[in-house]
Amino acid sequence: MSGKTKTEIVICAAVCLAILLVPVFMNDSFLLNKYARYLVLGMLAIALSLSWGYAGILNLGQATTFGLGSYCMAMALKLKTIPIHTGPDGLPDFMVWNNVPELPWFWKPFYSTTFGVTAGIVIPVLFAALLGWFMFRGRVTGVYAAITTLAAMVVVQLVIIDQQAYTGGFNGITDLAQFDVAGFAFDAYGSASYYLVAICLTASLFLALAVTKSKAGLIVQAIRDQEDRVRFFGYDVALYKIFIFSVSGAIAGLAGMLYTIVMEFASPTFMGVPLSLSVVIWVAVGGRQSLVGAMLGALIVAGMQGALSESETFLDSWTLVMGLLFVLVVLFLPKGIAGAVETITARFERRCPAPAQQPQRTDAAGAGTHHLESLP
Repeated sequence: MSGKTKTEIVICAAVCLAILLVPVFMNDSFLLNKYARYLVLGMLAIALSLSWGYAGILNLGQATTFGLGSYCMAMALKLKTIPIHTGPDGLPDFMVWNNVPELPWFWKPFYSTTFGVTAGIVIPVLFAALLGWFMFRGRVTGVYAAITTLAAMVVVQLVIIDQQAYTGGFNGITDLAQFDVAGFAFDAYGSASYYLVAICLTASLFLALAVTKSKAGLIVQAIRDQEDRVRFFGYDVALYKIFIFSVSGAIAGLAGMLYTIVMEFASPTFMGVPLSLSVVIWVAVGGRQSLVGAMLGALIVAGMQGALSESETFLDSWTLVMGLLFVLVVLFLPKGIAGAVETITARFERRCPAPAQQPQRTDAAGAGTHHLESLP
């Protein structure tokens, strides 16, 4: 294990530990819920960093897999709501309003929470793999891949909105039961839900880090830099792209499920253009080639957006302030915050090299040899 890898592991562990300790010093349930939402968005940023920063695939439709995961969890929780929020035989209220006679066949498996959680990861992975197969087998790259992912997201969102009788349409799926495991309920405003999100964030971060350090991850990064050269050496470029695209979709799907738990509803806006473009901005601010940087970028920007939009001073101008911030980051921090920190660290190390050890005498005649300590 290289020194750089050890440093990354230590940094990730320190950040995750700090996140896990937040409830110890805070008893405000409203703030815990808000911070849990920010952590979920941090997971979404990790997913995009994996595909964009390490594989060079700009996914402008990252919110698609996020939204699919969200709806899978919402369907499972909707079927567990109290009778007042449902129709006869537990039929969801929006189906009653749209005169649906019985529960559709594709809803019935979601009576099982285990199935809902599994589907929240498997369905986004299958969607990402299928879309990736069409794109990468056809050698669609660059801006064309970005446009394709954006178009696919818009199509899925329109289908969700159009099928109002089965998906809730514009209103989404609301009035959900609390997520529970073995009888233990996760209150959206309780510390248990925060810990659930924080633990999933930690697991996703270290999973993504492990993928980038694996042989497959190194090949993906080589594809990002010299795709034709990697193909010349006999590697199946499309297969590796589909793999990293699918892993990114899995993390985004998990984030979507957690978002439904802390928000207590699912909405077609979760797979909308504004959210997808916001994720791109978060990752660009944090540093797209740094997983922890992308995550912190999401936390910082989303936190600033929330603080400014709730402030009386910036109530009408907070969007202008955020726009100015993004322009400054693009102009002066093209590699994001993580890239700036890395550059400053490298300059400091060059200016302060490790001191050389003094010459030591090795024989009676006084002949000496010089030994220089290598940098870590």
